Amino acid sequence: MKLSKFKYNLEQEKIALHPADNRDESKLMVLNRATRTIEHKLFKDLLDYFDDRDVMVFNDTKVFPARLYGNKEKTGAEIEVFLLRELNREQRLWDVLVDPARKIRIGNKLYFGDDDLLVAEVIDNTTSRGRTLRFLFDGPYDEFKQTLYSLGETPLPKFINRPVQPEDKDRYQTIFAKHEGAVAAPTAGLHFSRELLKRLEIKGVDFSYVTLHVGLGNFRSVDVEDLTKHKMDSEQIWIKNEACEMVNNAKQEKRNVCAVGTTVMRTLESSVSTQGFLKPFEGWTNKFIFPPYEFSVANSMITNFHLPYSTLLMMVAAFGGYDFVMEAYDVATKNDYRFGTYGDAMLII
Repeated sequence: MKLSKFKYNLEQEKIALHPADNRDESKLMVLNRATRTIEHKLFKDLLDYFDDRDVMVFNDTKVFPARLYGNKEKTGAEIEVFLLRELNREQRLWDVLVDPARKIRIGNKLYFGDDDLLVAEVIDNTTSRGRTLRFLFDGPYDEFKQTLYSLGETPLPKFINRPVQPEDKDRYQTIFAKHEGAVAAPTAGLHFSRELLKRLEIKGVDFSYVTLHVGLGNFRSVDVEDLTKHKMDSEQIWIKNEACEMVNNAKQEKRNVCAVGTTVMRTLESSVSTQGFLKPFEGWTNKFIFPPYEFSVANSMITNFHLPYSTLLMMVAAFGGYDFVMEAYDVATKNDYRFGTYGDAMLII
């Protein structure tokens, strides 16, 4: 499969800059693979497609305020620092991206906040934009973390082209977020409200949770025409025993297993037995799914409308069928669906 197959025409104004007023009232496009039909619903109508003992698998990762603005010593030049992951708790070491990168060298000090509340020293170059920072902070760890996060802002993706607003702190987070470590939200999960989860629960739908700490690789562009040559960034995942039991029981009893989002789908497909059952796992995945691909675990999925050329669109096309999904995207652009992180949703059954 070639990169150029994932081009489609997306006007800038179709990218959602704000979430729907209510989480569960965004549009929902339902793709039925068996009948090859497309329906137009609201997200809360999801209830009509699932029954007693079906399983929905959610990603319970939690986004932290990863984007910081600071100044370089001596020159005072403004620097954006994007926290990727904590490398060493005791030494306050973090893996980050810096922008503009060309002026940030090993040994430079960066200052953050009023009165230079926090100082960091660059101790390594990891990639062209990547650096390792050591934060210089004397107090206890909890105090350091609180200070660091108080200076950070919600890491909205760059294609949401506006300043971060107070509502983003709540809306760029799922209501079931639990384990901190993501720098991007698992967007399909953003549509679930407390009311909708309660209604699904009353109907008898079971909820299972896995964790994948979403990294910036989600937004990284693919630079090769031959998709077999693209390498995904590794992301940390956890699949517990309870999740495996719930999912595998549903599979054995021929009930629906729905992956809520591409991150869940990637997690599930990263730890499968030869019989197609889910296995417990803790570690890293760099699984890249694009057509053609044989899925083992979930038989339905919820996802957003993704940008052209994105690895997320490639995975959805692998699950829904390339021609059918690209046809659905054409329908979406003509019917004013909203695209991207804060956009509308798609259910593939």
